[in-house]
Amino acid sequence: MNYRLLIQYDGSRYDGWQKQRTTKNTIQGKIEEVLGRMTGEKIEIKGASRTDAGVHAKGQVANVHLPEGYQNDSILDYLNRYLPEDIGIIEVKEVSPRFHSRLNAGNKTYVYRISTNEIKNIFERKYIYDLNESLDIKMMKRAAEYLLGEHDFQSFCAKRMKKSSIRRLEKIDFKQVQGELQITYQGSGFLYYMVRIITGTLIEVGQYKRTPESIREILWAKERARAGYTVPAKGLCLLKIEF
Repeated sequence: MNYRLLIQYDGSRYDGWQKQRTTKNTIQGKIEEVLGRMTGEKIEIKGASRTDAGVHAKGQVANVHLPEGYQNDSILDYLNRYLPEDIGIIEVKEVSPRFHSRLNAGNKTYVYRISTNEIKNIFERKYIYDLNESLDIKMMKRAAEYLLGEHDFQSFCAKRMKKSSIRRLEKIDFKQVQGELQITYQGSGFLYYMVRIITGTLIEVGQYKRTPESIREILWAKERARAGYTVPAKGLCLLKIEF
């Protein structure tokens, strides 16, 4: 039987979503470990988005094939009972055997949170980037317009891609809330560190360190060194994935 899992997690202490040979401290690894104890079998789950170390999620999606005899509610209860307190399963739903969370995924939405308040945000420190300075949001919005649509985003990727680095960004929205700037990104897919590098570049525009028009030149260059800095992972959260 194939089950769809809707997952949320605080990524602060994990080495990312994807299981790795060098560490057992991943979100995928923790969930597989609990499901393995439940079934007595080796279990592999497939995630829709491979979030990096320190990145959070409110709407991660994965699917898993389990032996017959398990009900949605019993799987949900077992997982939430035995998973660490910073990983939670919101929903378990039986789906078609052909459903694949990564291959069937559509647009993904991420939000990056930036503190523009001069006072540190102590209680939110794990989930927000403490920039602690004001930014020119109008300039950042102008810069963001050059990123919308389909482009080669190699300049905004932390490693040289073997496959295509062409992606499509549908939306970049800006929202100011009580000394905080939230930048929401929606697109068909994202490269390694892409959202964090774009955010760092937009911040530099908001600090008058580069012009909005420079975004065009960065895209054309296809060189990582031309873009801005990589903001910390803790400010990034995967909000939802469409199917």
